[in-house]
Amino acid sequence: MAVIWTSDVVLSAAESRATARGTTVGVVSEHGELPELTPPLDALRAHVLEHSVKRGEFTLKSGATSTWFLDTKQTACRPDGIILVADAMLEVIPEDATAIGGLTMGADPVAFGVAAIAATRGRQLRSFSVRKEAKGHGVTGRLAGALEPGDRVVITEDTTTRGTSLMEAVDIVREFGAEPVLVSLIVDRGGTCAAMCEAAGVAYAPLLTAPDLGFGFGT
Repeated sequence: MAVIWTSDVVLSAAESRATARGTTVGVVSEHGELPELTPPLDALRAHVLEHSVKRGEFTLKSGATSTWFLDTKQTACRPDGIILVADAMLEVIPEDATAIGGLTMGADPVAFGVAAIAATRGRQLRSFSVRKEAKGHGVTGRLAGALEPGDRVVITEDTTTRGTSLMEAVDIVREFGAEPVLVSLIVDRGGTCAAMCEAAGVAYAPLLTAPDLGFGFGT
């Protein structure tokens, strides 16, 4: 099971989310009996299972084969989906966070959508994107958007398997002079990112994990 890590405590994702949000909801589906989640996360899971999970034979970016494919942009890029993402993510984002972003393109719809929805709810989060390569001109290098030195930053993405893109964004943000305070994303597929965040000294709070969807980590 994925963990939410801070410098003081390690809690299971399910325990932390249940403690923070109260009532949990259990689901029995074609994927079998799924872990209990709170209502906002259960609604997000239903959307992900309907729109973002594909079954079949797939070759993943790593070269491994799998019987399921996760295209979480099918949730993040739908209006009802990004609202569900924002509902869940705004509950775990620290009140003193000032910016949200990550490596393009996986982070872009999440960061931009959550920041926009947050503004309608009285929370001000500036958004940004980390380019895969530095621009050949200008002064912003790999960063595009409204990130400022000293910002307290949420690093995000739609899906992670290995966690390398998230950690790359953490490093770029720190080099810029801002402070990553949380890594949060829609689905953790691989189960390795929690340990990477712990080693980097950044709290970790995935909204959903592969087991939440009825699949094993790394499958």
